Amino acid sequence: MKEQLEQIKLKAIAEIHDSQSSLEEIRIKYLGKKGQLTAILRGMGSLSAEERPVIGAIANAVREKIEEALAERMAELKKLNLERTLREEKLDVTYDGACSRCGHIHPITRTMQRMTEIFINMGFTVAEGPEVETVENNFDALNAPADHPSRDLQDTFYITENTLLRTQTSPVQIRAMREMKPPIRIISPGRVYRSDVADASHSPMFHQLEGLVIDKGITMGDLKGILSLFAKTMFGPETKTRFRPHNFPFTEPSAEVDVSCFVCGGKGCRLCKGEGWMELLGSGMVHPNVLRAGGIDPEVYTGFAFGMGIERAAMVMSGIDDLRLLYENDARLLRQF
Repeated sequence: MKEQLEQIKLKAIAEIHDSQSSLEEIRIKYLGKKGQLTAILRGMGSLSAEERPVIGAIANAVREKIEEALAERMAELKKLNLERTLREEKLDVTYDGACSRCGHIHPITRTMQRMTEIFINMGFTVAEGPEVETVENNFDALNAPADHPSRDLQDTFYITENTLLRTQTSPVQIRAMREMKPPIRIISPGRVYRSDVADASHSPMFHQLEGLVIDKGITMGDLKGILSLFAKTMFGPETKTRFRPHNFPFTEPSAEVDVSCFVCGGKGCRLCKGEGWMELLGSGMVHPNVLRAGGIDPEVYTGFAFGMGIERAAMVMSGIDDLRLLYENDARLLRQF
């Protein structure tokens, strides 16, 4: 039995030394419940009382030697694996890394921020209001008659009979007049909603920026000066403005405002459809009925208001001819801006 134990030790140590990965299998083969060393120990019952402690001591020594060999080989393999990993997966810190593609501001947001910045530099403050509005603030206080087309169910998103998704940011002007005292000089950029089918020039949700100025002695000349300065700052110093008579229920007199094409300088091109002018916004002097609805005496104060679509300006400045492209989130398009 001594010879068997010695042979098991030598054979196990040799296998451990030559092993590259299967150390657990070797341990089970020799030291497991059904291992070779265990099998010999089970046969000790046939030995005499004098031989049992001798063989037992030898068996324990063999077990210790095998366990030591296993531990040493395991440490060697870990070291070898670490060296191989460091060698194969080394990182050259001087090599240029792969840069992640950074995002950027959407054309609509960028245009709205630029417009807001221009008006803030002219002394305006930004006013905000809820997107779910009352019919009174959205229509009645703005002098819109009961038969005005914008009140129809097919044109407006009604939530209840008296609440709706605002069709314009003009209700912010009503709220501002009721909360502030003249002089008032505000802009109100934000989302608005109309029941339109999405096409190249319409969307059920879009953005507007409206402005309101109220003080003593405000005239149409002040309105023209503000909008002319805005157009020159926004589209270039050579930009001209053109006022055309129009009709809005909340202003009187009212005017549509065009700007000369900043691409062709008014000569006519694809962007302005050969006209040399591009429609930009609606404007006018605040109607006395609107001033009264806002709690302001029209006999003492006058004012002007204007409103423009932010998408329209973004499309003009970006050369985009289909509104839907701004909402499709196509990275191939957005990366161009």
